[in-house]
Amino acid sequence: MKQFFKFVLASMVGFIITSAVLFIIFIFLIAGLISAGSDKTVEVEPNSVLQMSFSYAIPERTPNNPLSGLSFLGIDGEKTLGLNDILANIKKAKTDANIKGIFLDESYMASGEATTEEIRNALVDFKTSGKFIIAYSEIYTQGFYYLASVADKIYVNPKGIFLFHGFNSEVTFLKGALDKLGIEAQIIKVGTYKSAVEPYFLTKMSPANRLQVNSYLGSLYDHFLTGISASRHISKDSLFNIANELKVRFPEDALKYKLIDGLKYKDEVLNELKESAGIGQKQDLKNIPLAEYNNNIPKKDNDDKKKAPKNSIAIIYASGEINGGDGDESSIGSERISKALRQVRLDDKVKAVVLRVNSPGGSSLASDVIWREVMLTKKVKPIIVSMGDLAASGGYYISCAADSIIAEPNTITGSIGIFAILPNMQKFFNNKLGITFDGVKTGKYADLGNISRPLTPEEKAILQSQVNHGYDDFTKAVADGRHKTQAYINSIGQGRVWTGAQAVKLGLVDRLGNINDAIQSAAKKAKIKHYNLVSYPEQKSFLNKFGLGLNAEIKTHLLKSELGDNFKYYEQIKGVTQMMRTPQARIPYDIVIN
Repeated sequence: MKQFFKFVLASMVGFIITSAVLFIIFIFLIAGLISAGSDKTVEVEPNSVLQMSFSYAIPERTPNNPLSGLSFLGIDGEKTLGLNDILANIKKAKTDANIKGIFLDESYMASGEATTEEIRNALVDFKTSGKFIIAYSEIYTQGFYYLASVADKIYVNPKGIFLFHGFNSEVTFLKGALDKLGIEAQIIKVGTYKSAVEPYFLTKMSPANRLQVNSYLGSLYDHFLTGISASRHISKDSLFNIANELKVRFPEDALKYKLIDGLKYKDEVLNELKESAGIGQKQDLKNIPLAEYNNNIPKKDNDDKKKAPKNSIAIIYASGEINGGDGDESSIGSERISKALRQVRLDDKVKAVVLRVNSPGGSSLASDVIWREVMLTKKVKPIIVSMGDLAASGGYYISCAADSIIAEPNTITGSIGIFAILPNMQKFFNNKLGITFDGVKTGKYADLGNISRPLTPEEKAILQSQVNHGYDDFTKAVADGRHKTQAYINSIGQGRVWTGAQAVKLGLVDRLGNINDAIQSAAKKAKIKHYNLVSYPEQKSFLNKFGLGLNAEIKTHLLKSELGDNFKYYEQIKGVTQMMRTPQARIPYDIVIN
């Protein structure tokens, strides 16, 4: 027995030592990868071409991840740049003598309309330098073509695909699936157009929802055609007719209707790039990918603490769905954003605030918590909202108290409304699983919200009253912030979705513009000319999010790889569980423009 315990103890010690050694080796491996993938300063050779390719959903700011750009643990090896750095690189390239032009290469623009708009406008500004932009792809999606339409030359592979057919937006309805499972979605909502709940109790769009989708989709499409018309010098009517009749079915059709400038294979485009950059045909093209060029941007003088001005403008990034708690880079946690707002409000060096909102909304309570902090900040210093792809429902709630709201023409906003979904899973439990429930309670409403039975009429009336109260608070907050009557806000509210261009006419947005316009507006209101830009909330370091954060990132990547285009359905079903029970100020479903 004594020998047995010695053996067990020795085994345990050996296991602990082995585990410790393996852990240390793993840490060194991670450190080595971080070192290998660390951002090293990149020298740009004369006569270089900046190569830009977008095949990922562009976040608002570049993730703080030293492993980005490396293939490791199932994580995509592609370097992800945020919109902030993409815009900064284009601006830098405009005056960089070593950069002769930009090559837009094989992109499909997985991001929203407003993000594409910001990059497109930056490219338009780049062209004022007299430098060239050449675009090429084997497959042109409408999103990439809208971006590429500003190029001096647009080429497509002779055997490629050119999509130009107009916009469509499709909703996935889950009622049939819920019926088969014996699950009833009990809906409590305010707003004729608050259609986020429709997929759970209807099998097709309601007339009101069809009306609003036609309206905002038409506004987005009109802006799309207007931009291409101005760049390609083709009338909007002609463009509409080309798309409506599907006149572009082969690449040569796109050339015939002057949507592109030629049919070329990539080697021919590369030769033209050499010629445009002043490089001999026998020499290698000096193209520098955007992610590498990002490491060439030198620090600005005002980034040096010794030279930095005392005045700062804080940019607070609020991206993703709104929920309670801390959130992360892809979601808005009311605690994290509120803390950032308090931080800049109490910092005397911060003279103005830009709240960058890119959100479909979420929890109405969490939205109200953030709204309160925006209100308090406004009393102390100027706060300007810059809207990204989405600033709808809860995303609009947290925006409405600002001094001024600036949006892109194709920002999706509005959706002023509240809803709640409570599942009745009685038939599912009883008929599908054979499970029944019984119990006792000390009060009539002690089990209010129990999903194992349907709501009583009295309970439904109580929940409806609570949702009505939330809608009243929402419309009052908007009315106060926008200096309108509550009756007027109710008339344009009701959950209806608007584009940025429509919202300006309605008074929900002050003017059209990008994040740089918002920064300039904040500086003007604060009466400062020289300032330093500081970003909030502070991005977590790689080691801080190495555990759960990295684990979640790996799981998400693997699911995306496995499910492909069907990943959106997984996310929609997953989102149902997050919307249950808690009143939501959220945009109707996930708007995807095809």
